[in-house]
Amino acid sequence: MKILGIESSCDETAAAVVEDGFKVLSNEVVSQIDEHKLYGGVVPEIASRRHCESIAGVTEAALKKAGLTLDEIDAVAVTYAPGLIGALLVGVNFAKGLSLAKNIPLIPVHHIRGHIAGNYISNGIKPPFICMIMSGGHSHIVEVKSYTEFKVIGRTRDDAVGEAYDKAARALGFSYPGGVQMDKAAALGNPEAFKLPRPRVESNEFDFSFSGLKTAVLNLINNSAQKGIKLNKNDVAASFQKTVCDIIAERLILAAKKYGYKTIVLAGGVSANSGIRKRMSEECEKNNFKLFMPEIKYCGDNAAMIASQAYFEFKDSKVAGMDLNALASLPIDEEMF
Repeated sequence: MKILGIESSCDETAAAVVEDGFKVLSNEVVSQIDEHKLYGGVVPEIASRRHCESIAGVTEAALKKAGLTLDEIDAVAVTYAPGLIGALLVGVNFAKGLSLAKNIPLIPVHHIRGHIAGNYISNGIKPPFICMIMSGGHSHIVEVKSYTEFKVIGRTRDDAVGEAYDKAARALGFSYPGGVQMDKAAALGNPEAFKLPRPRVESNEFDFSFSGLKTAVLNLINNSAQKGIKLNKNDVAASFQKTVCDIIAERLILAAKKYGYKTIVLAGGVSANSGIRKRMSEECEKNNFKLFMPEIKYCGDNAAMIASQAYFEFKDSKVAGMDLNALASLPIDEEMF
């Protein structure tokens, strides 16, 4: 089954063709990073306009790369939630048009489920397992019981980890996207230079709170400036990254042990972070767990992961009609179809 996937939840316009959930025939992405860099972050209105301009071209490129025509596509899949509502609507309406014009099934895909599926095409793994999804908008520990059955056991109560990275990076003077710059700087700094807080959520041992950590970095920068002390940016980045790694590793290992899993999976844009990948590799080896991480090209937003997840959603009879709408927020474990 050949599925054309469409992804437009934030600032990447993407299209891909995936066969039977695992075989990627094409994966095309048009990035808007250079434009949003001018503003220090994603501007929703600009993102929506650029999706309108790029979506037809990137879809054509994906079909050409796959060596297929629309007539040879069996279904079209699209990210419908969560994300920037204007950006999502561009993809949803485009996919609905293709479905209607070619009389093929329209498969709605939850964005976070798609990120998890990035590991299916990278590693060929199968559920069940424990997964940590990390991005600019999401920080979840999810029990993946099957390809279409999920249970959230931990989540951020405030900032997502990627958001905390970007805000700390901006305060340090790094350009957008800040997470990448912080990762590079951390490799050059001393992770023991500054002791930063590790906030805990008393009501759930698996929940996260990254707002306090971000604020601690902002206070460190401001207090140093008031005292005329010049901070080593690399040391601050390294200390921040070590703290994030400590928090994530502790929660994930604890979750795997409590729920009886021997396989841990990382997903989402922040799963490309070299420090987190290294730390989790060490922790999993120490605890005799298997660790799977997506290839770097499948960490950020892409349409191959959407088309991959769509295959399993379709097998579970989840198909949408022309009344499909975009949703800015929706829990990964909430059924809409």
